[in-house]
Amino acid sequence: MNTIKRTLTSMATAVALGGMAATFAPASFAEAPMVKTQAPGFHRILLGDFEITALSDGTVKLPVTKLLHGKPEKTSAALKKNFLGDEVDTSVNAYLINTGTKLVLVDTGAAGLFGPTLGNVVSNLKAAGYKPEQVDAVVITHMHPDHVGGLMNGDQRAFPNATLHIDKNDTDHWLSKANLDAAPADGKGFYQGAMVSVNPYVAAGKLVTFSGDTELVPGIKARATYGHTPGHSIFEIESKGQKMILWGDLMHVAAVQFDDPTVTIAFDSDSKSARAQREKAFAEAAKNGYLVGATHLSFPGVGRLVKKADGKGYRFLPLNYMGLK
Repeated sequence: MNTIKRTLTSMATAVALGGMAATFAPASFAEAPMVKTQAPGFHRILLGDFEITALSDGTVKLPVTKLLHGKPEKTSAALKKNFLGDEVDTSVNAYLINTGTKLVLVDTGAAGLFGPTLGNVVSNLKAAGYKPEQVDAVVITHMHPDHVGGLMNGDQRAFPNATLHIDKNDTDHWLSKANLDAAPADGKGFYQGAMVSVNPYVAAGKLVTFSGDTELVPGIKARATYGHTPGHSIFEIESKGQKMILWGDLMHVAAVQFDDPTVTIAFDSDSKSARAQREKAFAEAAKNGYLVGATHLSFPGVGRLVKKADGKGYRFLPLNYMGLK
């Protein structure tokens, strides 16, 4: 009799547990719609006493085998080795530097000047905890549309309290009506984009030009790297002996140009000078081991360069992720 009772009790318990399992079984969410968006695009690092926030403007597909000046088959092979095709989703990055006394934005993204997949710098700046009106200075590596387009929010200056700093060689070139008129039809947009983005700051008395190597604010220096554009500049950031250099458009396609820095791109105003500046910058970064950031490195675009063991080309080492406390 006891055996029968134990058996019946076990069966009752199993039935009860089965019922509970059915009651608490997770519902299926297989038919939930895909989100298809990334997290807000900002990434913070510390450099001495400075806080630097990388801001993503988004990515844009570039037909790099057509744009790069090199043998297409060699370019395609380099891309394939990095699991990329002939079109590459190319990051557009900006960098916000908080020195403790100044808030400085390096480049502004494209806003609406380079297609619908870009234009996220301001929204990501806000997501990172800042407001556009807090920016004290905007410094521009060069005046191509994916660097200056974000200066405007519709017909208003996106950074109303900021002074704008650009090398005079670039403002003289890109704000010239004579140069606009003389440009080929497929090149006029570069001038028009520069004018619509920068001229409102000129009208407001907010443009401050510089020439060559110049300290813009304490701890942030412009260094002339003319070639990609007539006034292309890189920015050296230093605090407590730690250094980072923001390259702007010294390079565009990591999978190709780190292996072979001699490869230039169709966007260069002066390919020979752009190549020389890139080779110099790569060698200097590898020798000194400081951090570098670049507009078109995969977001957040920060890391270090080392020379390859065979002496041919470089390896890019992305910065190790760390939490901030």
